[in-house]
Amino acid sequence: MNDTIAAIATAHGMGSISIIRVSGEKALELALKFTHKKELKPRYTHLCKLYKNDNSFLDEALVIYFKSPFSFTGEDIVEFQLHGGFSLSEILLDELILSGVRLANPGEFSKRACLNGKMDLLKALSIQDLIMSKSTSAASIIAKNIKGDLSVFLNTIRSELVQTLAFVETSIDYADDDLPQDLLNQIISMCEKNSKLLHDIVDISLSKKGLIEGFKVTIVGKPNAGKSSLLNSLLAFNRAIVSNVAGTTRDRIEESLKIGSHLIKIIDTAGIRNAEDEIEKIGINLSYESIKEADIVIVVFDNSKEFEQEDEHILQALKAYNKKIIYILNKCDLPSKFQHEIKTSCIHICAQKDTKSIKENLNEYLNTLDGDGILISNTLILNACKNASEAILRAKNLLQENSLELFAFELNLAIDEIAQFTKNFERDEILDAMFSNFCLGK
Repeated sequence: MNDTIAAIATAHGMGSISIIRVSGEKALELALKFTHKKELKPRYTHLCKLYKNDNSFLDEALVIYFKSPFSFTGEDIVEFQLHGGFSLSEILLDELILSGVRLANPGEFSKRACLNGKMDLLKALSIQDLIMSKSTSAASIIAKNIKGDLSVFLNTIRSELVQTLAFVETSIDYADDDLPQDLLNQIISMCEKNSKLLHDIVDISLSKKGLIEGFKVTIVGKPNAGKSSLLNSLLAFNRAIVSNVAGTTRDRIEESLKIGSHLIKIIDTAGIRNAEDEIEKIGINLSYESIKEADIVIVVFDNSKEFEQEDEHILQALKAYNKKIIYILNKCDLPSKFQHEIKTSCIHICAQKDTKSIKENLNEYLNTLDGDGILISNTLILNACKNASEAILRAKNLLQENSLELFAFELNLAIDEIAQFTKNFERDEILDAMFSNFCLGK
């Protein structure tokens, strides 16, 4: 980490400003070189003229110097805030490279911050998730992790495991002495408690994954029930073909939209019926796959038609899935022929005219899923918590069999799973993999 790195830290494209971030031991030296200044006061914003290596004028920019260790990476950092656009930032980046700077790898600034003790891996991964968040709910959940709620939770469990391991390993050294029964009961209780805490946070996080990634909403129904009209109305533009010909939709159509503070991915599917056409059969199979993937299923019935065997087949098929279901009775502007007890549970609409009631129903339900507790947004952390929970449970069972060495082995596995995110991590190749999906300049 002795080299100095640089990257454009703002999104690619046209904008009012473009920020280039430089980190490393040569950062200040280069800032003085390009600004023709004798000094830059740390943590102050300086309005400076920027010059290229040949001393020709480049731009007038804001320059901020963060002196080590009081910076994001813990190293000297300089940020150049230039006028926006494609050209100026690229030119300055080229000039920095000519002066011996290396282009930063994805996530390298955050990696250096972790290695220099400026943040733990939990916070770094949470910051990346926050950047990638797609809804207000997701941003709110991830912000708690950045604040440190998740770190405190995992560090508390880790501390209890370490303390317990110390007691047991001491007992191993004195193999002739059994663990006192009261201590044995305390350790078993601790294992059960912490294994359950980790299991529960994984379970809750997976069940509320839609708050982070967006909820999947699948529209199903028999052909010509008005599924595509409903999709178009919710999106407020014509995304799907609407036709009186049955079986028009052969493939599933996916689009995203905001419902309140929530992002949803809405999926229009092929009408479910007994079809002879091979391509239509493929589309119907995709409809069932979409139901499996969905968080919410919207079932559309046709008010202008009698309740038919195809409608019954859909109702029976949905019983196999544990999904939130919203029933819609469409075409309510036409004379009603639909008679079934499900009618009283339906939202009555005309999809081509108004879907406000559906949006309100969706928003009301999604709001009930908002949680005040800790949720894990990152897959790596989820897997680590799951592995730790299972290792602790195995350790408890081994302790009850008086296998102290194996108990210590399993507890060490659990501690290692948690510690990779709560303590400084030293294996660069694993860090590189973790940060590989980060934005450049972060």
